[in-house]
Amino acid sequence: MAGIEVRWVAADDPLLAPLVEDLARDYDDRYEPTNGVPSSAELTRYPAAAFTPEQGGAFVALVEDAPDGGHTLLAGGALKRGRPGSDGRPLGELKRMWTAPGQRRRGLASRVLAELEQRAADLGYTGLELTTGARQPEAVALYLRHGWVPDFDLDADWEAVSFLRFTKPAPPRR
Repeated sequence: MAGIEVRWVAADDPLLAPLVEDLARDYDDRYEPTNGVPSSAELTRYPAAAFTPEQGGAFVALVEDAPDGGHTLLAGGALKRGRPGSDGRPLGELKRMWTAPGQRRRGLASRVLAELEQRAADLGYTGLELTTGARQPEAVALYLRHGWVPDFDLDADWEAVSFLRFTKPAPPRR
């Protein structure tokens, strides 16, 4: 994708403010509070350090030059150390997948996914996991399109399943 720069940034980089703000809005629009806690609280569940290379994580931002000389955040996503896999080694867990509303249908989410999958392999993960919500069918379609395997029955009531978990082997290391 010409003109799009891949940046690996800290989870608390101000560049990511539109991602965090829009994800919070989207989560709260799609899902009701749980025990009075808004769905957007998920975004504060992990400290920024969980997404650093030292902790087995990463945060990618796809940016494009803006007319004012700055940069526009188009899409992003994160990786963190997840739960132990069947071999006892930790899985890489993808989080915070996002594309700016005005930038969707350009293949940016696929690019973010590929960047995170490769970074996970480079960090030594052999397996990957992620979860999405029952009210995010576009995310489910994206993950299925890219070879992620659902750990739930696709024909089941997704609302009853609640958190839709997917797994995938990490690609080979570069």
